[in-house]
Amino acid sequence: MNRELTSHPEGADSQNNSLDIQFHVPCVHRLRFTMDLFGRDQNVLADLLEPSGDRIPRVQFWVDESLAKALPNLSSKIRRFANTHSNELNIVGNIQTCPGGEEVKNDIHIIERMLKCMNAADLDRRSYVVVIGGGAVLDAVGFAAAIAHRGIRLIRIPTTTLAQADSGVGVKNSVNLFAKKNWIGTFNVPWAVINDEAMLETLPDREFRNGFSEAVKVSLLKDAEEFARIERDAHRIRERDMEAARPVIRRSAQLHIEHITAGGDPFEALEARPLDYGHWSAHKLEPMTNFEVRHGEAVAIGVAVDTVYSSLVHGLPKQDAERVLHCLRNLGLHLNHPMLHETETLLEGLEEFRQHLGGRLTLTMLPEIGKKIDVHEVDKKQMLRAIETVVDFMSEPSDSITLDQREG
Repeated sequence: MNRELTSHPEGADSQNNSLDIQFHVPCVHRLRFTMDLFGRDQNVLADLLEPSGDRIPRVQFWVDESLAKALPNLSSKIRRFANTHSNELNIVGNIQTCPGGEEVKNDIHIIERMLKCMNAADLDRRSYVVVIGGGAVLDAVGFAAAIAHRGIRLIRIPTTTLAQADSGVGVKNSVNLFAKKNWIGTFNVPWAVINDEAMLETLPDREFRNGFSEAVKVSLLKDAEEFARIERDAHRIRERDMEAARPVIRRSAQLHIEHITAGGDPFEALEARPLDYGHWSAHKLEPMTNFEVRHGEAVAIGVAVDTVYSSLVHGLPKQDAERVLHCLRNLGLHLNHPMLHETETLLEGLEEFRQHLGGRLTLTMLPEIGKKIDVHEVDKKQMLRAIETVVDFMSEPSDSITLDQREG
């Protein structure tokens, strides 16, 4: 612990003395990868549930409603798991369910219900909330767990590629308010995250593909070789070839968690927020479309726009910007929506993004693949040109056309 003591000269009034102490809170971020969590890998979860003294932990499960419908035997698997490990944990109450998608984040009363359930189960700060679902459910249940008793231990089991590759391994919890994405929330390190491949099996194709926009994003920022791998295997990933998709999901999770734990700003107190590359427009586009556009799709559009803008303003080679657009499209991600023509409203997302970060506007841009810079001004004429270029790209059937041809 580093300590700094600043005081006034001898004889000064003691009330004028000031004491500034820097301190660091030790945290552990636990990430596990499994193939069949409630089957042959069930000890992974059991081992994470630490007792409190001589008392076995109380555990409450929350499940995404859409997942519960897709996997009707999931509840019985959870109960069998609990019975097998009855000496190590105690499931309290019923297995709870809640809506998935943005519905759970748009209704603040659902959070109140979650808190009532946690209170009724007598959960305390050494109890566990285990949440199984997509990113929105992880966000909402995680928010409730973070504010109950100032923090109940949370174990996330992400069930979408988007959550396994990005949001599920993060330290943020939030819900939407005032028609603004993630306006209310907390930073809270989960007790553990378990990325279980079996949970992806019933995922619709659209949702499966959406998650790889975040993998593209983080590779563009941090790992040019990883981007090249995604680019090479995009068609296989699109067709759900797990031999191609699995390493991309795992590498994306690793890059995200390394940034959070070693990047020097886990709770985003600084100006820059590089993991939100492409997100200023994504966060605006989602409410503009009444969340018809999924988060992963909005991120794909935002990444495409900011990548083209980087080629127009910040020196990213045009051929690299083209590679990114082709890669996103080859992954099955659509980069167009009628709301992209509502540019005046869309550009309001820049100010909303600035407010969300605080201070001056700070965006991450790409001078080259694998490297990033922070910028504080946007050339709106060139940003509009970038949006138009992306829209034109998706309307063009040929993969051979170049950005130079479009600009001509």
